Amino acid sequence: PQYNALWRVIEGEVVPTCEELGMGQIVFSPIAQGVLTGKYEPGQQPPAGSRATDDKGGAGMIARWMGDDVLAAVQQLKPLAAEADLSLAQLAVAWVLQNSNVSAAIIGASRPEQVQENAKASGVVLEADLMARIEEILEPVAVTDPKRVHDNVPERRP
Repeated sequence: PQYNALWRVIEGEVVPTCEELGMGQIVFSPIAQGVLTGKYEPGQQPPAGSRATDDKGGAGMIARWMGDDVLAAVQQLKPLAAEADLSLAQLAVAWVLQNSNVSAAIIGASRPEQVQENAKASGVVLEADLMARIEEILEPVAVTDPKRVHDNVPERRP
């Protein structure tokens, strides 16, 4: 399933059921199609050549995260990432891997340097205080309703 700090619909039912059955999750999109890297800024046009400008598929998948409220919240994570000596992408991947039910996270890198950047999150332990601060910032914009778990089925995407 898709899982990241903004798309958390599996936490309500899928994760508890899998924990009960002794199953882990291999999740995708830990950086929310690039939104959790901080490269998209509120009130600004997406960078040329980015996923948000790809009309052949990428823009449709990322559209739900392109509101100024979400982008502003992500920008608030920058000082937290800096405190932890991480990039925003590394913080996002580490956040996903912090969930004990996540066995692995599939990253969707388009360049080798993105793979190298994201891999640096492996083994990073985020302190409880930092996790709480991330939660506080993203709670107003994160999607947590377990009824939305099927929103990522391709034929249901906008």
